[in-house]
Amino acid sequence: MRFLRALPWVKATRPQWRYALRNGIAMCLALSIAYCLNFDEPYWAMTSAAVVSFPTVGGVISKSLGRIAGSLLGACAALIIAGHTLGDPWLMLFCLSAWLGICTWACAHFSNNVAYAFQLAGYTAAIIAFPVVNISETTQLWEMAQSRVCEVIVGILCGGTMMMILPSTSDGTALLTALKNMHARLLEHATLLLEPETNDAIRTAHENVIGQILTLNLLRIQAFWSHYRFRQQNALLNYLLHQQLRMISVLSGLRRLTLNWPDAPPQTRQVMETLFSAVAQPKIDFYTVARIIAPLAPPSDEDYRHQAFWQRLVYFCRLHVAGSRWIARLEAASFSASWPIPHAPALARHTDNAEALWAGLRTFSTLILLGAWCISSQWDAGPAALTMAAIASVLYSVSASPFNSLSLLMRTLGLLSLFSFAVKFGLMVQISELWQFLLFLFPLLTTLQLLKLQMPRLAGLWGQLIVFMGSFIAITNPPVYDFADFLNDNLAKLIGVALTWLAFAVLRPGSDARKSHRHIRALRRRFIDQLRAHPARSENEFESLVYHHVSQLSHSKDATSRRWLLRWGVVLLNCSHVVWQLREWETRADPLAQVRDRCIGLLRNVMSERGVQHQRLSATLEELQHICDALAVHHQPAARELAAIVWRLWCALQQLELAPAAEVKPT
Repeated sequence: MRFLRALPWVKATRPQWRYALRNGIAMCLALSIAYCLNFDEPYWAMTSAAVVSFPTVGGVISKSLGRIAGSLLGACAALIIAGHTLGDPWLMLFCLSAWLGICTWACAHFSNNVAYAFQLAGYTAAIIAFPVVNISETTQLWEMAQSRVCEVIVGILCGGTMMMILPSTSDGTALLTALKNMHARLLEHATLLLEPETNDAIRTAHENVIGQILTLNLLRIQAFWSHYRFRQQNALLNYLLHQQLRMISVLSGLRRLTLNWPDAPPQTRQVMETLFSAVAQPKIDFYTVARIIAPLAPPSDEDYRHQAFWQRLVYFCRLHVAGSRWIARLEAASFSASWPIPHAPALARHTDNAEALWAGLRTFSTLILLGAWCISSQWDAGPAALTMAAIASVLYSVSASPFNSLSLLMRTLGLLSLFSFAVKFGLMVQISELWQFLLFLFPLLTTLQLLKLQMPRLAGLWGQLIVFMGSFIAITNPPVYDFADFLNDNLAKLIGVALTWLAFAVLRPGSDARKSHRHIRALRRRFIDQLRAHPARSENEFESLVYHHVSQLSHSKDATSRRWLLRWGVVLLNCSHVVWQLREWETRADPLAQVRDRCIGLLRNVMSERGVQHQRLSATLEELQHICDALAVHHQPAARELAAIVWRLWCALQQLELAPAAEVKPT
């Protein structure tokens, strides 16, 4: 009985069965339609249906749009390039390699569907153009391009049809659940950040929370494509994501204040635990929050440290309570509901141009070298090797761990070679009708889909087996059973991926230390812009940009690089918030306004794109402390309020005393 319960068909849940059946039927249906329409390689329709097999409607729609756009762009590029270079294989190789290098470079500049479209535009051109190197008629090129695009569209339509027949969990439900869970987790994270210790667990938790909030943006995009209601509320969703990022920033600032406040009231910890428990309630109001935190109110405004902590704690509570109310409104909103929502731009992102150019150069060099070998040796299976190398080069150019991904792909292709040999020459040679083969294929695909869901550690392997299975079995109309061609083609695919792995080993992606250095320099450059009178980016845009930079190394094993990227991001973000608050502070022509301008000027002196001058940093910290002490005994209440803001700036900059010395510009 225990053995039976371990079988994937027995332990599968209803959602897992729905997902597996939907995708298995879609792939078999796509293969059948493409076979009946006499496409020369109908298995590409099955592959297309597998690629768009997302668990949600929005994922299928957005992925399908990117796939269609990329396939059409790639087909047009293949027609233009191959149509003008049919008589010269070397020129064709150079032009196609350049196109794939450009697509690899371009996909690094975008995210989500646009990046996926550029990936498709690259390797769709390779799939169409490389196999036609030996033909001389342009009509054959047109027929092949038309066939590939039609096969892709057939697969997408089959996937979309099955999604409507067997719908999955709503994107909107997934988004709202994720928003509420993240909103609750922010309070747990607040408790962790306010611990007096400093260790790697806290930094890792901070990076994970940042990454999860940025991942919510992907759920927002999927919900946008699948729900009219969420398209109407897209501005509110953007605003909520920015508010959650702002709460993370406030918590990191509160942590710096706590660590630099030695004489905090003894009841602070207990009151804050009670506060966070109360704020977690869905119907909490500001009056209840005010009663709970009343014991933490500063007895006098002369203690600027207490005043600064109190103001940021109240601000965090207001943000969290307001966020809870907006989420509740969003859950209960009708299709026509609309509210005045503060403007919030889309989350900002940054492209590492050096890494993008290097990836494009790697793709170009890989295809040129492999193509030169294939042309010189006149290898019949050279187009298959070039096509597989193009797919691997483009797909894994933006991967966080390309060597692991390529090694997994090689293992997958090796398993598929053995499996497809047994299927093609053991089963397919004995059947004469497609429906007979489908009786074997459908249970196999369904089982693989269940295994992908039930074995998350091997999900990548099962997913690649499903996607590449069609191209290895190579179901054609009429079928072809040539063992020499089969062996040659499979060997070419393995060699193409192996040479791509070698190209990544020779033209290695930048180390995490170099990536961290480039991200930190970009952050400092953007922060200097924040100090101008009219910065190019708003406070929200700079905040989301900082967190995007920090998330780029969240999976790095280089702890030092991750630590300093996070530290610089937090420091510059805390300083940026202080600058914007100083900028919005009372504007008047008196000595207090001059003090405010002096504080911003000190930041300009201490910070540059190349780093921090420690002598200037020490002098700046001393002067900021002197300003705080002088303003604390000033007779005007506004001066004591300004002292609290300046002390926040001091706490943010104090963390940079451990930073490496600034780079010296060569003369």
